[in-house]
Amino acid sequence: MIGELIGLRARGRGGEAHVLLCEAAAWPAERLPGLADELVRAGLGADWATLLWEAASLPPERLAAVAAALGEAGRHADCETLLRQGAARPAAEIAEAALALAGTGRTREADALLGAFVKVRTAEEAVRLARRDPQWFTPRLLRAAGALSAAHHRDLAHALRVAKPPVR
Repeated sequence: MIGELIGLRARGRGGEAHVLLCEAAAWPAERLPGLADELVRAGLGADWATLLWEAASLPPERLAAVAAALGEAGRHADCETLLRQGAARPAAEIAEAALALAGTGRTREADALLGAFVKVRTAEEAVRLARRDPQWFTPRLLRAAGALSAAHHRDLAHALRVAKPPVR
C-alpha cells in the first residue's frame, strides 16, 4: 500500500490516494498502528493524519476498535487526535463508542473521548449523553468537565441537577 500511495502522490493523483486512505481506514483496527509507522517512515505523515480523520467518521464500534488498537500500541497522541475528531458525532454515537471502549478495558480512551466531547459540546448535550447510563457517564463527564475548568464543571453540574427527569 505504501508503494502505491507514493506512486499516486508522485503522479499528482491525490483523489485516488485519498480513496486508498479511506479504504485503509476500514482495515482491521490492529493493522493501523503498523501502517502509521510505515507511513511516517515513508515521509507520509500527512497521509496518516488524513487516515485518522477518515477513521474518526467510522461507525462507533469501529471508532472504538481503532482507538483501542492505537492505545494498545502506545500511540496515545494519535488515539487522542482520533477521539477529538470523533467528538463531533451525535451524543448517542459518542455514548456507544465510549461504552464499547470501556467494554474492552480501554477506559483511558473512553475517558479521553468523553473529555473531548465535554470540551466541544454544551452541558445540555452532555446531559443527553449521560441519560444513556447515568451511573457510568455522570461521574466521568463531571471529571472531564472539572479537568477543563471550574466553569465547565459548574455548568455541567447545574445542567445535571435541573435535567428532567434528573440524571444522577
